[in-house]
Amino acid sequence: MLRSLRGRLILLLALLVVAALATGILMIGLFHQSATAQVGEAAAENTRACDAIAATYRLDSAAHGDPVSGLDDAALRARLNDMLASELRGRPGMQGGIWSGDAGSVAYAYPTYVGAVQRTDPPAGELPRIRALNAAAVASGHTTSVHFSGQTQTLLLAACPLPGPIPHLSAWTMIWTLTFAGRSYYQLMAGLGVLLVTVLAAAALLTHLTMTWSRHVSQIETALNAYDVAELPVLPATRERELDRIVLALNEAGRRLSAARQRADTLARQMATAERLAAIGRVAAGVAHEIRNPIAAMRLKAESAVAAGAERQPQALKVILGQIERLDALVRRLLSITEHDEPRREQVQIGPLLDTCIAQHVDLAAGKQVTITRTGDLREARFDPDQIQRALDNLILNAIQAAPQGSRIEVGARRRDETIVFSVRDQGAGPPDGILEHLFEPFVTGRPDGTGLGLSIVREVAEAHGGTARFVPAVDGTTFEIVLPWPTS
Repeated sequence: MLRSLRGRLILLLALLVVAALATGILMIGLFHQSATAQVGEAAAENTRACDAIAATYRLDSAAHGDPVSGLDDAALRARLNDMLASELRGRPGMQGGIWSGDAGSVAYAYPTYVGAVQRTDPPAGELPRIRALNAAAVASGHTTSVHFSGQTQTLLLAACPLPGPIPHLSAWTMIWTLTFAGRSYYQLMAGLGVLLVTVLAAAALLTHLTMTWSRHVSQIETALNAYDVAELPVLPATRERELDRIVLALNEAGRRLSAARQRADTLARQMATAERLAAIGRVAAGVAHEIRNPIAAMRLKAESAVAAGAERQPQALKVILGQIERLDALVRRLLSITEHDEPRREQVQIGPLLDTCIAQHVDLAAGKQVTITRTGDLREARFDPDQIQRALDNLILNAIQAAPQGSRIEVGARRRDETIVFSVRDQGAGPPDGILEHLFEPFVTGRPDGTGLGLSIVREVAEAHGGTARFVPAVDGTTFEIVLPWPTS
């Protein structure tokens, strides 16, 4: 998949989505960490403010002594309010007060409150939390803090006991801090929105690019498959710059291929004509050579008979008749090459056919002390027995002439995959290397006394059956094969 452009684009899209998700998670995590740190810093500042109020109260108590009428003393309350305002003025958003376990709120200050009317009383909604926290601080004897997290803000409360002549007295401070909300929250949401839009746009672009390229490549593939490789079609432009460069190169290659094919066809026709003329020349030379020798012999005998008188004429006539028989055999073999008779196929028993072919040449083989044996396990097949017998006769005759004295010739038939293979194997050296390319052409022979027509007859018989004839060289002998397609019974 990664070797294709579509697979790489899909992988790139997946990596982009993963990177966007990781970035979003990281941004949210950093924002939470920032909010937590902000809450912790505000809680510490809130506690320090409460401790500062307690320290100032101790100094004020030492300086003014016991109050005359306790918490009902107006001067005491005014002094406490001024003390609270002085300590909280430098802490924006923080409010605080003095709380009595018996009388409730004694003093309150919110000097940094932004509003038209100054606030003089603690927020009524938070009084239960203030009361409970101050009671806990007085009971424990040390500063106590607590926070209450809301959906958008966190409430931080701190309370510390105020030792002195007035019992159950404590100071408290309170501040609100933003959690996952406010300006930073909207900035985060805006960043995540931009990231999401960017990812969606990139995904849409990559998807469009993948589908466009896949469609164009499929169209090019379909167009190329609809034509032969030798006739490439003219592909239309895709309006994709990089892809159009490939299309232009393919069109140019198709044009050059078409021109080259035309030149090749012209050269092939010229070569076929030249080969045909060369073959006609070889055939004509072979026929002339084969005919001239009997004619020369008959002429010589006729001249001798005329010069010698009637006594030599009977002998001359016998020689002339023999040469005429030789010419007639040559003509018959030529006709067997040129006349392409359609095979008359029939179901043939292989063993009797091969035995008949061998029996016709046993005496000739015995003269060279050569043994002919039958091999193969094919029992029957469908072909023209007369044509195959004629082809095997030529192969066996060639094998006898090429086999060394005292050697063996193997004539066999077997089935190989979906073919019938007739073979004649001898232990001779085989034909010369110089004639191997034209071995099955007429009048091509490696023997001075041969006509060169036997193997051409074998080839014609094999091709008439839709098969081939071939020469199979080996280290210890030579094999000629007739390979026919396995027919339907």
